Amino acid sequence: MEADLKSLEEKITKLISLCSNLREENIQLRDDLSQAQQVTDALKTNMLQASNKLEGLLESMPPSSESLGIES
Repeated sequence: MEADLKSLEEKITKLISLCSNLREENIQLRDDLSQAQQVTDALKTNMLQASNKLEGLLESMPPSSESLGIES
């Protein structure tokens, strides 16, 4: 009986330790996800700005001779 109780105590101690480790890992993963989301949002913003600039540049360019149907 004593051995069974000792074995159960050890298993419960391991379970508590595992739960604690998983909780800490979960917190770290949430932090990592939050940071990744911030980076993703910044990249999306940069891509939108670059796209808008490119569209502006394309609109301001004079038409090429190809689009006018002129052969060289």
